Amino acid sequence: MTFFYLLTFALFVVYIGNTAAGISRRSLTEWLLVCFILFAGSVILTGYCLSAFYLTATTPVWAFAVFLPLTVLRLVFGRLVDQPRWSVGSLLRERRATFGNWYRSLSLYFKVLFTTLLATLSVIAITNLLLVLLTPPNEWDSMTGHLNRVMQYIQRGSMRHFGGTNWNIDTYPKSVCTIQIYSFLITGRFENAFKLIHHLSYWMAIIAVFGIAQRIARNLSASFFAALCYALLPDFLMQAVTTETDIVLTAYLGSFLYFLFAYRESGTETTRDARYLYLAGITFGIAYGHKVTFTLLLPSLFVLMIYTVFWAPTPSIFFQRLKHVVPAFIVGVCLWMLPTGYLKNIEVFGHPIGPPTALKHQSVERAGPLRNLLEQGSRNVIRYGYDHINLDGLRNTQWGLDANVIMRKPLVKLEEVTKMRLDEETDFSIFPFVFSRRFEFYNANPYWGIIGFGLILPLVALSLLGLLRSKAHFFLAGAFVLHFLALSYSAPYDPFKGRYFIETGLLGSLFLPILFTNRWLNIVKPGRVMLKTYVGFVIIVGCLSALFTVFLNERCLPLPAYGRPSAFIAERMYSQMMFRPDSYVPYKRFDTLVPENATVALGTINDDFEYPLYGKNLSRRLIVINPFEKGVQPIPKEADYLFFSKNVIKPQPGDVRLGTDTTMTHLIVPGEDYYLRKLK
Repeated sequence: MTFFYLLTFALFVVYIGNTAAGISRRSLTEWLLVCFILFAGSVILTGYCLSAFYLTATTPVWAFAVFLPLTVLRLVFGRLVDQPRWSVGSLLRERRATFGNWYRSLSLYFKVLFTTLLATLSVIAITNLLLVLLTPPNEWDSMTGHLNRVMQYIQRGSMRHFGGTNWNIDTYPKSVCTIQIYSFLITGRFENAFKLIHHLSYWMAIIAVFGIAQRIARNLSASFFAALCYALLPDFLMQAVTTETDIVLTAYLGSFLYFLFAYRESGTETTRDARYLYLAGITFGIAYGHKVTFTLLLPSLFVLMIYTVFWAPTPSIFFQRLKHVVPAFIVGVCLWMLPTGYLKNIEVFGHPIGPPTALKHQSVERAGPLRNLLEQGSRNVIRYGYDHINLDGLRNTQWGLDANVIMRKPLVKLEEVTKMRLDEETDFSIFPFVFSRRFEFYNANPYWGIIGFGLILPLVALSLLGLLRSKAHFFLAGAFVLHFLALSYSAPYDPFKGRYFIETGLLGSLFLPILFTNRWLNIVKPGRVMLKTYVGFVIIVGCLSALFTVFLNERCLPLPAYGRPSAFIAERMYSQMMFRPDSYVPYKRFDTLVPENATVALGTINDDFEYPLYGKNLSRRLIVINPFEKGVQPIPKEADYLFFSKNVIKPQPGDVRLGTDTTMTHLIVPGEDYYLRKLK
């Protein structure tokens, strides 16, 4: 049956491509982004409908149901867009020839520059694809929340609210779950298919950067440069092999921005193409339905919409555009945002985001009075600024770390002289700020590395000051700063925030074309040896940083390092418990003692990893009996075993103590004292 399901998936992809060819202009970039949005939008709508009928885990229904919303979108856009479908094959042949002609036309300097970038990305692309397909997921949030809830939805046959141990299970929007469930089921329950939407998002975000840069700069070299540099930013690379949610949001953001800039460039002031507004409206709804942190992007997006949509020569033209903007965004919000869980959160918790405990822990409410928020939020701006000025990737090595310490000495001295108390004030911090972050933090959640502080941030600063005289980049600089401020003031300082800045990084990468278009900074012009040398140095170091980011990623090592085995040969439970090493022994014993098809009641706590307990074949049924803030519930009769923490349920004679290593220190979260009780 798996072959049959894969065949239907292939037909679905072909149908998407054919539909997109009737919606997008004859542009490979645009066609790919439209395909991406049609795929996500169709699967998400299908998932909501199947959940309502308790068909979430029914693969045959999934196989055919995804065609229905896509057909509706095909018919709707058939009325909005008056154009014949063009041949994708002929376009691919043309673009291949265009790329060859472009590369042959480059000077020696640019051939070396782009060959270095392309070779680095090629090595990383092959490595990351193998890591996605051949290694199990093991990141923290997925072990407690993201993948844990996906398995619960599959076991229950519905995505209805059920009350999980971790608050993220019920409060996070569910749209990405629909795509993960579809990918998992249609591939014959292939676990690593959970990662496919995230890995696809990596490439879609790169394509979006290329497309937006083309709309702004109209320069092929500038567009390739921006896209390739963004592809090598350490924080962006790290999520390409995980099931973390921010990389998918970044792909949606990139698609949304592309449609906005494509709209601005689609005609004169009075003849712009409204199809892009409807595509933007759908994408807006999908993005907001994906994750609530999209809210932090709204000020930035409004600024960019002023430039691309709202800036009109007359009021009549402005209102003419609103006639398309308003219904497009209303449809996007109603179909792809509201059903994803915000309304249910209001019903259950009284707030669209989640329970008060979670809000107080991770939101602006933790700052207290407005005066303290302004003070501590301003410190966060500086803290995150300091975090960006690091040789991320390189400092995974000892020599890179030593170089990083030397490079940052002036920054440390500056903080001491100005007495900003960045590391002393801790009341608006999840983890206190330190100048030398723990290895686990900068290894798993780096920022942008040298390309960020060596190229992107200086270009943003020059654009913000108006020194580069680019209207598009002036608005982009405003959007960039607004998102940076939103991340700083909206939540406590968190050293893991590198993953949130991949969206800011997408905005920042759009400043790199300035190096090819601005008359003062144009590296294409003859001479300018110092500038070209500097850019070349940054790119070489940036490529090395990207390689070390991937090959020395402790969480997913392609090759043995740090005394750990390669992720390709490492034991599954060892990989998944990497960030909870003191709990490895009890989890391993559980996996040995409990049959793969058993039903297990879980008396665990909010921070406990639950996903590994499903087993290597994901065949155990797990039942939560300690839902978040609801207290311990009765053990269900169908349970064969009870796995619990001593702090949740009191052990009784006959219970097997699985044990936890209490000798380990410097743990992010210490493990519990775990027990196993046989019920039948």
